[in-house]
Amino acid sequence: MTVSQPLLTLARYLLGEFDNREQALADPAWYVHLRLWHRKVPLFQEDSVTIFAEQANIVQLDKPYRQRILRLTEGQNTHAPLKAQYYMPKNPTALLGAGRNPDLLNRLTYDQLELLPSCVLDVKQDTLAPNSYKFTATPPANTLCSFTYGGSTIQISLGFESTEDRFMSFDKGIDPSSGKATWGAILGPYRYNKREQF
Repeated sequence: MTVSQPLLTLARYLLGEFDNREQALADPAWYVHLRLWHRKVPLFQEDSVTIFAEQANIVQLDKPYRQRILRLTEGQNTHAPLKAQYYMPKNPTALLGAGRNPDLLNRLTYDQLELLPSCVLDVKQDTLAPNSYKFTATPPANTLCSFTYGGSTIQISLGFESTEDRFMSFDKGIDPSSGKATWGAILGPYRYNKREQF
């Protein structure tokens, strides 16, 4: 696999088990206490690192949701030299619980994924201190992640920030008719702390 050191660092920062306990306790009216898993997937290894993401309410860990695949590659933008491309499992229920049971990911193949062409982020790296970085992922200008699922049009405003021990999700669901956010980081990002490194 030929990928850059910044891409490998981003992957290391993202991989792990996270939760937003402190945020949920401080502001329970707006932030559900969530567990988030980012697991490495053995796909697209020739030029990228691929990650399976899944989350669950802390009181219903047996009912995870929002299964998605994130492929990290080199980008073309000099200001944001990395790229994060999203894919959707064609059968999300087949991967249900893979955050806690990563063996389920060993059966995943390319043809079980659907590329979401408009769901892509440009990723830039900032140095915080020697060997310490912050990665910021934002969509290209004037783009919105949009796809069809279950006969409905789904729109999501994507974005994240990552440091070695923290992950912030700016993802919001958007109502296609009104353009307003309906779920997710409506009042600001979900702030996850890494509890375990994968």
